[in-house]
Amino acid sequence: MSKTKIAPSLLAADFGNLQQDVEMVNNSDADWHHIDIMDGVFVPNISYGMPVLQAIQKHATKPLDVHLMIVDPDRYITTFANLGAAVLTVHYEACTHLHRSLQAIKAEGMMAGVALNPHTNINLLEDIINDIDVVCLMSVNPGFGGQSFIENTYNKVKSLKELIVKKGATTLIEIDGGVTSKNAAALTAAGADVLVAGSFVFKSNDPITTIQELKNIAG
Repeated sequence: MSKTKIAPSLLAADFGNLQQDVEMVNNSDADWHHIDIMDGVFVPNISYGMPVLQAIQKHATKPLDVHLMIVDPDRYITTFANLGAAVLTVHYEACTHLHRSLQAIKAEGMMAGVALNPHTNINLLEDIINDIDVVCLMSVNPGFGGQSFIENTYNKVKSLKELIVKKGATTLIEIDGGVTSKNAAALTAAGADVLVAGSFVFKSNDPITTIQELKNIAG
C-alpha cells in the first residue's frame, strides 16, 4: 500500500461536469479531494466559494482538503467545518495570529494546515510546527493552475522534513503546484507525504490511470 497521499485538485476539473469529476476521484486511488478557495484579493484569481464546495461535498466520499487562499480566513473557519472540510489550510502570509487560527481549526475537529508561498522560509514555522497537521508548500505562485514547478521546492521539503524530525512533530508535508509523474518520486524522496495534482490529472486522457501512476511512482 502506498504511503504517499494523492490529492487531485478540483480547480482543474470540468466545472460543467463537476459531479462526474468528483465521482472519478472517488473511484480512483486518490486519497483526498483538494479544493482551492480563492478570493481575488490574496491571490489574483477567484475560484469558487461555499455553494460549489457544498455541491462537491454532496458527492465526495473521500476527505475534503480545503486550501484557503483568502485574506482573513478566520472569518470562515466554522463555515468550512460545517461544509465538511476534513483538512483546512490557511496561508502563513494571511494570518496575523497563526497560532490562534490553528487552534480554532482544531477546535472545529479539522486537521489544521498552513500553506507557505514560494518566497516564505520554512524557518518561520519553527515555533509552531508541533501545532500543524499539514504544511502545504506552494511549488508554484498561488492563484492559477497549470504553472511550471519551482525547482527550489526540493530544498524546502528537505529543510522542512529536518525541522519536523528535530521537533518530534507528526506534520505531513503537502506539495501543491506543477506536480507530475516526472517529479513525484523526487518529491517523496525529499520527504513529501501528500501530492496535489491538478492539470496533470484532469487534462490527461485517462485521469484514473494517471492517479494510479502517480500513486505508484510516489511510493
